[in-house]
Amino acid sequence: MSLSNKEKKDIIFIFSVLIIALILAFIVNYLNISLPSTGFVKSLTGFITNLIESTGYLGILVLMTLESALIPIPSEIIMPFAGYVVYMGKLDLVLVVLMGTLGNLIGSLLAYYLGLYGGRPFIEKYGKYILIRHSHLETAERLFNHYGDIIIFASRMLPAVRTVISLPAGIGKMNLKRFTIYTFIGSIPWNFALTYLGFLLGPKWDEITLFFEKADIIFVIGLIIILIYYILSER
Repeated sequence: MSLSNKEKKDIIFIFSVLIIALILAFIVNYLNISLPSTGFVKSLTGFITNLIESTGYLGILVLMTLESALIPIPSEIIMPFAGYVVYMGKLDLVLVVLMGTLGNLIGSLLAYYLGLYGGRPFIEKYGKYILIRHSHLETAERLFNHYGDIIIFASRMLPAVRTVISLPAGIGKMNLKRFTIYTFIGSIPWNFALTYLGFLLGPKWDEITLFFEKADIIFVIGLIIILIYYILSER
């Protein structure tokens, strides 16, 4: 599953920014340096946790549906937080994974039909409004054309591509029954891994959030840099 030079460059840049931010955060925490706080991390963690607690399984279903329907709400945030709520004893692990997987299926079907009836021209014209990058779509199409239907199963565990891959499946008029089965089964390991990670981190959750809160301005600046890079690279 080869990546283009541009995609490799993007990954290296984003990875480098995140690593630098983490190193600076470790220094800030180790030396107990006081930095101005934006409150972003605290507000975000509180909002997501409260949202999942209050909406329960239905909230997980809706959020994961939106994620797979190409709305930029990453499962890498949703499912670990759901796992933490499982750790608190307020949700069941199996049901959380099931709801997340059903959400993936519903959202993926919406994206499939968008590709089926809208086609590539529609996606190229309006995809930017939901942060679909041309490089992601091109990668998904290349993988789908090269590996065939089975890539729908395999790509469900690949960040970025896992959501966009539904579009070329729709454009290519993939058999709907196979698409549904591959999407559902392929989404289970990803959702279980993320949920279980949040569950395992449960005992250290307060320490972890405090670590990020203490250096949240660093991560906010890092996200701004990545966003600027993203905007400029699409011109």
